[in-house]
Amino acid sequence: ERCAPGSPREEPGQSPGESPGPAPPGPAHGPWSVEDILSEEDERDRVPLQKLKLLGESEELRDLLLNPHLRQLLLTIDRAQDKSSLMRKFMQEPLFVEFADCCLRIVEPPEKENILPE
Repeated sequence: ERCAPGSPREEPGQSPGESPGPAPPGPAHGPWSVEDILSEEDERDRVPLQKLKLLGESEELRDLLLNPHLRQLLLTIDRAQDKSSLMRKFMQEPLFVEFADCCLRIVEPPEKENILPE
């Protein structure tokens, strides 16, 4: 009931009967923030915004996203109710693994000391 669209809810410090202010924008209504999707327990898993912006600058990632099959996989995950089980299934798909690995290399590049010289 609290999450139902248009349901009235009282804000802390709000008098009963007082109408709440405008609701913060949600994913469907405008830009979202990290706080909308992560709890305090997930703090250690956060990727700094600067690194996330690198995803948009990656030619390799853009090339992968031209693949219609990958785009369909991503849309399916985005629309799914049970994203975690679907992610487990898609992690068996080589194309999805290639996409995930590419994203990880961008936001968390391998350390130079672990790379073998040619």
